Amino acid sequence: MAHKWYAIQTYAGSEQAVKKGIVTLVNDHGIAEKLEQIVVPTEDVIEVKNGKKKISERSLYPGYAFAKLDLDTALWHLIQSLPKVGRFIGESKKPTPLSEKDIALILEKAEKKGAPKPKIFFENGESVRITEGPFANFTGSVEEYDMVHGKLTLNVSIFGRSTPVEILYSQVEKIV
Repeated sequence: MAHKWYAIQTYAGSEQAVKKGIVTLVNDHGIAEKLEQIVVPTEDVIEVKNGKKKISERSLYPGYAFAKLDLDTALWHLIQSLPKVGRFIGESKKPTPLSEKDIALILEKAEKKGAPKPKIFFENGESVRITEGPFANFTGSVEEYDMVHGKLTLNVSIFGRSTPVEILYSQVEKIV
């Protein structure tokens, strides 16, 4: 059996549903040996909703699942007919296996989950309102964004003077 890695395009946000669907499909048809592995690489992100931190998963490759399959025409059409599956990625409308180099990079990213990243990104000069701490209800502009530590350096006007303030990104909200 020649198992090779293939990229399967899915509807955005349906990567996990497609993964479960493919596993169920091969088990129901008694062809579980044709599927060696299926991966949907994700990363953890921190969201702040209603003042509460919540860690959730976000796909590293939105709209894609990666499967190591012994692919024949029958299995290709079975997977293609699943709900929320777009198509296999390939040349001339045929699935093309991924190179070992490409899949190695994808699997490495999937295994090396770092610390949760903020879901919101800030740009220099952007205006934000501080929601917590001693500077609550002050507004400031972003001077620096340290994503590794989750901190912002803001330029806040206090008593008419521009003052740099270091604060956690979860203690501010963007001004729309």
